[in-house]
Amino acid sequence: MTVGSAAPRTTRPRNRRALIVSAGTELFFDRGYDKVGVSDIAEAVGIGPSALYRHFAGKQALLREVLTSALVPFRATIETLDLTDRTTGLPQLAVLALEHRRLGVLWQREARHVAPSDFTDLRVELSGIGQLLASRLRHARPDLSPAAADLLAWSILGVLMSTSFHRLDLPMPEYTALLTDLIGTVVDTPLPRLPDPGPPAPGPPGLVPHSRREAMLTQAVRMFARDGYTGVGIEDIGAAVGIAGASLYNHFDTKAELLVTALRRGTAVLSMELTTIYGTATDPAAALTRLVASYVGFSRRHHDLIDLMITELGHLPDNERHDARQAQHDYVSEWAHLLRAARPELGPTAARIRVHAALAVANDTARTPHLRHNPATEPAARTLCLRLLGIPDSL
Repeated sequence: MTVGSAAPRTTRPRNRRALIVSAGTELFFDRGYDKVGVSDIAEAVGIGPSALYRHFAGKQALLREVLTSALVPFRATIETLDLTDRTTGLPQLAVLALEHRRLGVLWQREARHVAPSDFTDLRVELSGIGQLLASRLRHARPDLSPAAADLLAWSILGVLMSTSFHRLDLPMPEYTALLTDLIGTVVDTPLPRLPDPGPPAPGPPGLVPHSRREAMLTQAVRMFARDGYTGVGIEDIGAAVGIAGASLYNHFDTKAELLVTALRRGTAVLSMELTTIYGTATDPAAALTRLVASYVGFSRRHHDLIDLMITELGHLPDNERHDARQAQHDYVSEWAHLLRAARPELGPTAARIRVHAALAVANDTARTPHLRHNPATEPAARTLCLRLLGIPDSL
């Protein structure tokens, strides 16, 4: 081969690190952290794994960068946000949510996979964003107590991130207008001067079930929610109930069966309550009012189970995962059906988007410890959910 016939050398793109972050963002969102390898990310960028390691020490470091870079535009937007200028400020938040629709799933489902010190740093950053938004709210609404502004700030973040948990779509102007309306609804929600809950008071320890099987299931739910399904072993669960881990197999065939059993129970409870409400409510608005109260209470009492419904479906066996996702889809559909019956002017997509926003507020206020420990949060969350649905709050 002559020198003149040699293939031209390729030039390393200057934005390769950004390309890697973009590919990691998409793959972690679509498949889940546990099901994505470094080779998958490298292939998506068109490089070898060794080239990826020039930029990141490993997959865990890449996830940290994905999450950190996703939070940057939220802080930047909120730092300059003026909620006294609603015509500009509210649409800014709506556009932000639509431009970064993956953040909700990446934060709530995948963040626990980063190193513990990184996770602490990320939580501090998100908390800072929440505090910054609360200060913007108090500037626009001086009537708000610090605790009320904090609750509204986290509720707004819940509405923004709710877009991450579905693939519903509308033309951009229409979607922006709808989200702007939902954010404005939260901003305008009248709340009493909520007391500062102070440090969380230790709750009663509760009773341990007599059944060894039930005790194992109870501990597994708590531990899966705290450490993630993959972060908990059979021996860990056994130790929590005072037995050898192998004894668990006398009650459950696999660790996955614990997760399947817990999620089936949660779905069954929600389905039975829905059936009861359908059979006893007098009209769709009354049914929704009762459904909101029921779900907000359920999410508060069983926040660990709600956590599993959001974060751990990917670890179910294929058939169980399909059934669980279908059950969630059907549950949302019943809310949307009642909402459209109560408000016939709403289109099907807009109704479902409103339902997802309301459910996100219920879930996030229950899963955020300092909100959950404040007894004033539950009635406030009911009010917020009903207003997001556009149903008069008669509670």
